[in-house]
Amino acid sequence: MSLDNLELISEHACFGGVQRFYKHSSAEIGLPMRFGLFLPPQALAGQATPLLTYLAGLTCTEETFAIKAGAQRQAAELGLAILTPDTSPRGAGITGEDHHWEFGVGAGFYLDATEMPWSGHWCMESYIVKELLPGVTAQFGLDGQRLGLFGHSMGGHGALTLALRHPGVFKSVSAFAPISAPTQCPWGHNAFTGYLGQDESTWLAHDASALMAQQTSAPYANGILIDQGLADKFLVEQLKPELFEAACAQAGQPLTLRRHAGYDHGYYFIQTFMADHLRHHAERLA
Repeated sequence: MSLDNLELISEHACFGGVQRFYKHSSAEIGLPMRFGLFLPPQALAGQATPLLTYLAGLTCTEETFAIKAGAQRQAAELGLAILTPDTSPRGAGITGEDHHWEFGVGAGFYLDATEMPWSGHWCMESYIVKELLPGVTAQFGLDGQRLGLFGHSMGGHGALTLALRHPGVFKSVSAFAPISAPTQCPWGHNAFTGYLGQDESTWLAHDASALMAQQTSAPYANGILIDQGLADKFLVEQLKPELFEAACAQAGQPLTLRRHAGYDHGYYFIQTFMADHLRHHAERLA
């Protein structure tokens, strides 16, 4: 599968590999979309290379992770390619699409909207799973059988839910400060009402804690890793990792949930524990 009208925006040598940013025409979204791609030296040398996809949080773009996370050095050492999609469609021209940072542009929540006017373009789940991942693995000769998924905040929600909603696609999953139970927090209520409608029963299919509670066996027997800062101002009201922890215990899903005193919600926190997440994925994608 090829990506339509793929255009290289920029390219930067990085730890023996290359950090690139691309633009393409998305059939699933119906608009141009951008993504970042780090190719380690192993991929440039033609070796079969696993692909780790990172889903960013509210207000972020395809560039945020590449600039702020400090991941490329170790990704190069471990032989991991890293894909960073944008966080939403842009330029749809929907009235109010950029009025609130928690909804609309920069806040796609990695689902397919069912409510108008969002359902026309806000199809981030289908875009990532059906179009971007197959297209990138084929276009760049990456190993489509060794895919990992992780993310931060809204993107942590996306990583957990997409991993649970598409069994067998991803071999490894982790998250930084994920929105663990969006049906039970203001961010989730706001987004799901707009994208999915008033029927709250439909929201559960996009709630990681609810999805995990439905499992009859561990979907990721080799473990899920989550890191959470205890100085995170969103922890109590928005993130609720204890609900995902309880759901994993109920399902028998191995979970390493690490709580860190003094760390907040930002990229200094993410940088601090990035190496652990890359090793977590490299071991499972080996």
